[in-house]
Formats: sequence, C-alpha cells, structure tokens
Amino acid sequence: MKICVCILSLIFLFMRCWSQDERKVSNPGSIKGTVIDSSSRATIGYATVTVYLNNNIKPASGGSTDDKGYFYIDNLSPGNYNVVIEFIGYRAKTLRNIILATKVSTVSLGNIQLASKVNALAAVTVTGQKPLVENKIDKLVYNAENDITSQTGVATDILKKVPQISVDVDGNVELQGSTDIRFLINGKPSTIFGSNITDVLQSIPANQIKSIEVITNPGAKYDAQGTGGIINIILKRNTLQGINGDLSLTVGTIVQNGSINANARKGKFGLNLFMNGNARLTTTSVNSFQRVSTDTTSKTNYLLQQDGSTDFNRHGFQSGIGFDWAASDRNNFSGALNYHNFGNKSTGFINQLEQTRDDAGGVFSSIISTINTNSAFRQYSFDPSLNFKHNFINKDQQFEISMDGSFAHNLITSGSDQYLQPQDSLDYGTRNNNPAKESEYEIMMDYVQPLSKDINFGVGGKFSGYDISSIADALLWDSYANNYLYDSSLSNNLSYHQKVYATYAELNFPVGNLFDARLGGRYERTQVNSFYANSQQKVVEGYNTFVPSIFLMKKIGENQTFKLSYTIRINRPDYSDLNPYINASDPKNVTTGNPNLKPEVWDRFEASYNNDLGRTGSFMITLFYRISNDDIQPFIVYYPSLTVGDTTYTNVAVTTRENVGIEKNAGTNLFFNFHLNEKFNVRTNFMFFYRYTINQVDTGYNSSGTIYRFNVNASYQFTSNFAAEFFGNFSSPHHEAQGTYPSYTSYSLALRKQFWNKKGSIALTANNIFSKYVNQRTDLYGPGFVSSNLREIPYRSLGINFTWKFGKMELKKEKLEENNIDLNGPQQ
Repeated sequence: MKICVCILSLIFLFMRCWSQDERKVSNPGSIKGTVIDSSSRATIGYATVTVYLNNNIKPASGGSTDDKGYFYIDNLSPGNYNVVIEFIGYRAKTLRNIILATKVSTVSLGNIQLASKVNALAAVTVTGQKPLVENKIDKLVYNAENDITSQTGVATDILKKVPQISVDVDGNVELQGSTDIRFLINGKPSTIFGSNITDVLQSIPANQIKSIEVITNPGAKYDAQGTGGIINIILKRNTLQGINGDLSLTVGTIVQNGSINANARKGKFGLNLFMNGNARLTTTSVNSFQRVSTDTTSKTNYLLQQDGSTDFNRHGFQSGIGFDWAASDRNNFSGALNYHNFGNKSTGFINQLEQTRDDAGGVFSSIISTINTNSAFRQYSFDPSLNFKHNFINKDQQFEISMDGSFAHNLITSGSDQYLQPQDSLDYGTRNNNPAKESEYEIMMDYVQPLSKDINFGVGGKFSGYDISSIADALLWDSYANNYLYDSSLSNNLSYHQKVYATYAELNFPVGNLFDARLGGRYERTQVNSFYANSQQKVVEGYNTFVPSIFLMKKIGENQTFKLSYTIRINRPDYSDLNPYINASDPKNVTTGNPNLKPEVWDRFEASYNNDLGRTGSFMITLFYRISNDDIQPFIVYYPSLTVGDTTYTNVAVTTRENVGIEKNAGTNLFFNFHLNEKFNVRTNFMFFYRYTINQVDTGYNSSGTIYRFNVNASYQFTSNFAAEFFGNFSSPHHEAQGTYPSYTSYSLALRKQFWNKKGSIALTANNIFSKYVNQRTDLYGPGFVSSNLREIPYRSLGINFTWKFGKMELKKEKLEENNIDLNGPQQ
C-alpha cells in the first residue's frame, strides 16, 4: 500500500508539473534550440553556442549543446541578440535580431542547420569523438565503437578489454572479482541472462555494440540486485535518414557467428531490425578427477578416480524489431520486440575406479565401471518493451515511464548409464526431463525536477515480478523391472513467485566549488511465495531492504576527476539456488538447491581517480572494499552414506549453495591507455585484491588469498585501412571457502583490412595458436574429503570475419542561407 501511495503521489506530481509547464514564465529570458546537420538532419552534440547583445563584442552568455544537439541559454535580459553556433568541420552560423521582449521570456529557434565545410555531402555525420573510456559520476563507460580492433568477434571479446572486468576461458564474467552481476541490454533486463549468460554474450556480435556501461556502485535509481554491480550493453542505433545497415559473417575452427542490422528512418520515425547468431562447434574437453575421503565412524578410506572426456557444442540466435518516434518536440515513444533462442548439448564418458582402503593402505574392494553421460539445454523467449519520455521546457526536467517483459520456455534433459566392468552390466542409470516456464516483467516511472541551476531532485517507483513453473521428472534404472521407472524422491514440481516493490529518491547538487554530490536512498520490499513438491515445502517470506547511496566527484581542471562512493547491494537467491531438486546423474557427485538460503547483502566502498592525458592517452586508478555477512558460495558436504527415497548412495559428495559466513574483499584496479604515437596504442588493465572468508558452516576452514589479474592490448595502425592487434590475459588462482580455483592464460592476434571506402573489411583472428588446450585445475577440501580436478579445455582457434556496411540516405540539396531556421523545430 505504501508503494502504491508513493507511485500515485509521483503521478500527481508529474501531472501538476506538466500542467504548469506550458504556462511557466521565467524571468530573466532564455533562448533555446537544437543544432542539426543540414544534410543528414542528425543532431550535433557539443556544438558551441555564444550569445551577443546589441552587436557587442563581449558575449552576454553562452554554452554548448548536449549529446542530442539541444541547448538552453537562460538568465538573459530583454533585448536584441545575435546567436553564433560553431562546431569543428562545419561553417559557423550567426542568427541575427533575436528579440527577447519583456512579455516573451523564452524564444525557441527550432532546428538550426549547420552546413559541412566539405562540398560533397558525406555519408557519415561529423561529430566530436568521445574518449575510449569515460569516467562519469556513477559509472564507467567503455566506448567500444571507438575501439577499431573490437569490431570483430563477440561481446565477450570486448568485455575482456573493459577496466575492472575479467572473462575466463569458459566465458564466465567477473566484475571486480564478483560473478554476481546484473546484465542489461539497452538498460533492459531479460530472462535469458538468468539461464546461461555465456551463451547470450557469445551470440552478440562485437560490431553491434556501441558502448558498455560498468556500474560497480549503482545509485538509488538502479535495482539493488547484483552484488557485483551492473553491466549494461548498449547496442548501436543509427539515426541517419534513409535505409542503412551492416552485415557481418565469421567462420572459425571453433566459433562461427553472423549478424545483420538494418535501419530505416523517415523524419521523426525510425525503425530497426536485427538478427544475429552464434554457433560453437563440437569440441572435446578432457577431464581427470580424484577424491580421497574418510568415514570417521568406520575408519574407512575411499579413493574415487574418474577420467573421461566430454563433447560439447552450443548455439544462440537473436532477432528483434524496434522503433522510436518523436511524436512532438518534447514527447518521445520507443519500443521493441525481441526473440532469443539458445541451447547447448554435451555427451561424454567416464572411466571410474572406486577403492575402499584401511588406514594402512590395504585395499578392501575395487570397483571399475564406465559411465556414459548426456545433457542438453534449450530456451526461447520473447521480450517486449515500451517506453515514453517527456522533456519539459527546462531540459533537466524529465518524466519517463517504461514497461518491460521477458517470457521464456526452457527445457533441460540429462541422462547417465553406469556399467560395471568387466562384465559390462548396467548397474545404475537415470533419465531426467525438466521443462519450465520463466517470466520477468516490470513497470517503472522516473521523474527529475530541477530545483535550481545544477541542483536536480529525482524520484521514482518500480514494480517487478519474477515467476517460475517447473516440472522435473526423474526416472531411475530398476534392474528387477529391467527398465527406467519414475522416482518420486528425485522428481519435483516447482512453483516460484517473487515480487519486488521499490521506490527511490535522489538529489544531485554541487557543494560550492569543491565537488559534485549525488545522495540517494532506495527502499525495496521483496515478497517470495514458492512451493517445492518433492519436499512438500512451501516458502512464504518477505523482507525489506533500504539501500543508501553516496557519490562525490571532484573535477580537477578539465581532464582529471576524483570519485568517492558508497552503496549497498543485494543478491536474492533465485529458483535454481533454492530448488531442493536432487540431481543424481553422477551417483558419486550429487547436486541440489538450498531452500533455506538467506539474501546476500554487501556494503561497498569505492574511490577512483581518472586522468585524461589528451593525445597521450589516459589512466585510471580504482580502490575498492566490500564486505558481506551472509556470503553465498557453492558448498560441498561429504557423506559416507546418503539415503534418498528408496536409494542409498555411498561415498557421495553433495554440492549445494550455502551462506558460508563473512567475506571481505579489498583491492585496486589500474587501467592505462597510452598512444605511443599516432599509430601505436597500448592498453593495460591490472587488478589486485585480497579476499578473506570466515567459514561459519565448517568452523576452522577459513580461507584467504591474494588474487591478481592482468591483461595487455596492443594495436598498430599500419595504414588508414590496415591494423593489427595483440591481446594477452592472465588470472592467478583464487581461494574460496573450500579451496582453490584455477588460474588461466590466454592470448589472441588479429589483423583487419578495410576496403570499399571503409564500408567493407576482412579480419583474421587467432587464439592460443601455440597450445591446443588451456588447463584448469581445481583443488577443494572439507570435513572428510580432499579432491582435485583437472580440465583440459580446447581453446586454440582460427577465424576470418567479413563486415560490410550498406545503405542509402535521403539527401536533399538545400540552399544554405545564413539564417536558415526550421520552423517545425521545438516551439515555446
């Protein structure tokens, strides 16, 4: 009820401000307008606007356009003004005799057209190029479209280069050492990220990505979910008039992908259509596992050794259509409908040796068996979205409402058959079939009210829902029936419903000339209602979370910034974490969920310094500290004997999720971008942090360790259309509550040649060409067991990419007049 009252109050406040918007009179006067390219009609951001009174040489006021070409010059007294607009690559324009009368406080100049200095009309609009890395008050922006060597490959190839992000050989992404990341595409969530993030990121072509926003300490406006922070992938959207697009195809020894993106724009209406896909060809990974365990009651020791291999492949496909429509000068509508289809499949075999030994090493029994395994995952989803935004006369005053949804169908199947040797008789087998429906939907409203110059107050509300319905049927081999029979103890029906009601407030203001501040608070009410059929367990719980956020930023001159921030983040366990369904495909290594998990809450502190060295490059230093009292980690419990239904498993390790205790992380990230000369560029990213875990489940099994990661990216531009790149990446082993996880090293080489006036290009890529496999060793321990696992993952690959940009714009020859003003532009 409180949330409803807050949302209704927000609507009332917006309607009141909107009604006042048309009759609002400011004193002194103001001049506003939008600067556009006279040929393409695209807006021109960061153009200089200077206002002169009565032909005075000294300016009366001035400013610059924002990234959408809009400017608003206020605090002007009544009089006759000249307005001069300038931007690099364009002819300066002077608008004369702009009269501010006493009774007319604001004059709108509409759309002001600048003509290019180039006589021939160009196909690309000239705009100010943003730096590769931008350090804003609450986020870091990596402008991938300005990284010429990132135009081939997929999303993970770009993420590897982004400061504070690391990607391992399996495609798993970490942000400041945390894997609990909330991924967004164009600011929108999707159920696809909850199933297999690796599949999704491997199907997004790199050349479709405009920028990547990294928000390690999100403000009050953002959801509190995601203890590692937020990664928002912004896809390109072409605003040029006419029809245009691009096509990209990659053929490789391991990965193949393709994409097509088409844009059509006429006046104020634009339409976008895209399709992209990815296929990872079948590769074979080699695996070796060994566990030594002890039954303290019977003083019996066990040795389990498993050696085998797995064939794995996956695919991903995405398509969608979107629109944007400027219904009027201050009202904009946009929407999209996207379709996603992902899947993977694996088959394998294991040669298993199980021995029972006494304390002296004598062998009581020795069992040899062969296990055949298979598994598959498929998902498809539809993601609709609709957005409305209203801009008031004051450009900083805004209202926005959006609705998003994601509706998915999943299917997981698996099976295993264990044959005793040498008689080759079937001793144990399972068949699992798990269809599910998954829905995520939300509606949100945001309103920003300027209180005075440079002081803005923002409020908003949000409702989000997350629903799962899942049926997991398990069949178990029955040697007496000589068939697979339904097993109720391993089967499960799941119904899971989560509702989150949120409201927030945020204030942006300068503290004199010292620094800029953003203070905010977010309240979230989480309600969970779930039912697990196999345990006849119904979970109904609700909890409240208040998330404060503090951001302070100091600009030192034009090129240096220093930031301090603090916030709280939460990780709500999802249905896969909570589901008590028991997966016993491998009877010696069982997995299950934990319905008793508590939310994981983190306090996060961060400080950063950024220095833009101009043509030389830039560097950024980040310090961070975070702590959680209910840290969620994978957790293994060893059982000499475990009974599930009518089946008794011996010498078995059960992997689940636990609130293991307290985890503390403190570290730094260093990012350097150096232009050694006009052709040679080097970027490095170094992360170093200390992790300490206090294990409150198995007292005395605390862990600590130092983790460091380093990558280097060197590119050389031989000519204007030929470039080469080297990328190397290293990550040290890292320690968790129950052991050590592997290090990894990878490297890649790339060459790119452009042609057809840079509308076409061919790129050659090579990954780990001197080694077929990347070795991954994991060592874990706990009460009663010690285990070691070595995976040999195929990583060496070669690929060739072809990219073609196509299109035709509607260009009209217009007489370039000194005072040409579009009367159809923004009006008062």
